[in-house]
Amino acid sequence: MTQLLPPPPPFPPAPFGQTPPPQRRPRRSGFAVAVLTGALVVGGGAGIATAAIYDNATGGSGGSATAPLSVVDNGNPKPASGSVESVAAAVLPSVVALEVSGGGAAGSGSGVVLDTSGTILTNDHVVTLGGQIPADQAEVTVSFSNGKKVRATVVGTDPLTDTALVKVEGVSDLKPITIGKSSNLDVGEQVVAIGSPFGLDATVTSGIVSALDRPVEVARDAQGNATAYPAIQTDAAINPGNSGGPLVNMDGQLVGINASIRSTGSGQGAEAGSIGLGFAIPIDEVLPIIDQLRAGETPTHARLGIQVSDVSGTAGSSDTTLTGARIAQLEKGSAAAAAGLKQDDVITAIDSHQIDGSEALIATIRAYRPGDTVKVTYLRDGKDSTTELKLGSDS
Repeated sequence: MTQLLPPPPPFPPAPFGQTPPPQRRPRRSGFAVAVLTGALVVGGGAGIATAAIYDNATGGSGGSATAPLSVVDNGNPKPASGSVESVAAAVLPSVVALEVSGGGAAGSGSGVVLDTSGTILTNDHVVTLGGQIPADQAEVTVSFSNGKKVRATVVGTDPLTDTALVKVEGVSDLKPITIGKSSNLDVGEQVVAIGSPFGLDATVTSGIVSALDRPVEVARDAQGNATAYPAIQTDAAINPGNSGGPLVNMDGQLVGINASIRSTGSGQGAEAGSIGLGFAIPIDEVLPIIDQLRAGETPTHARLGIQVSDVSGTAGSSDTTLTGARIAQLEKGSAAAAAGLKQDDVITAIDSHQIDGSEALIATIRAYRPGDTVKVTYLRDGKDSTTELKLGSDS
């Protein structure tokens, strides 16, 4: 199951000056006690065994047991260029933790500083607490890497791309992140994720790009509009609270916004956790949305003007090898209708992107902008055909 990263549960209050420990799941407390008890037993046994080996080696005399232990001091050399250490040093000052509350609900997430005026990029589902509250009712607190906390206001959100901007005022010495190009990524390339999983600020994890253009749909609204994107898949550990934080390349450049994970659990919250299948929204796809939000505009999205369903095999045929998105309905005057597409046509590709179902089609179109021209490959009456069309807009 692919799901948005839910906001982690808040930590219980702790005495002043103490850092609250990460929450343990109550249903596993008995297991934890058993493990700890076992560790003590094993530790005791290991200590006895080690002492016996030492006595055998020294004839039981104890040798120079009181001699001081030697320490090797390599100093603290400058991190090597292109290392995870150098990336963390460069990017951490640009990453923030977000605490969000409203309507009796609360949660947390991550964000990244975009400019010196205090604009911060995060996910829509972070500021709306997964759709529990309207964005304009969110009370947002931003925590910076230097420990400073500031209230923020929501500039704008775009649920269809799971993008949101918040802004802080009166904060100096902000360090904007360097923005890279997600289209330059390759499968197997090393990447670093930074954020606040389960409220643990400034957590750095690393991994590789596991796949590109992975169709990920995480939600649908009451009108059937899908939150979907052609995701960067990574095995860098991503957990609840990482949402909105950056995925960066080894030059420390922003290439994606961490947003969702595949979980073995069927629900959100305590069941969600990293199993090495994390997904980030490619920065190339949301930069136009970010620009519109910064300008105070309503975000626009490309549209084909059709309703689609998954297909496996043609109607009345035993062929189960066919995959694609079957056109169930066309809107009058839509881009698809103007290009000659018809009901029951099966779309199998957009430009060079293979389409194996409705989710893939929605995610792929989400990567384009209104007015872009695309080549559509489709199957009609058992024959492959192509057509070019100019994408419409939902504005």
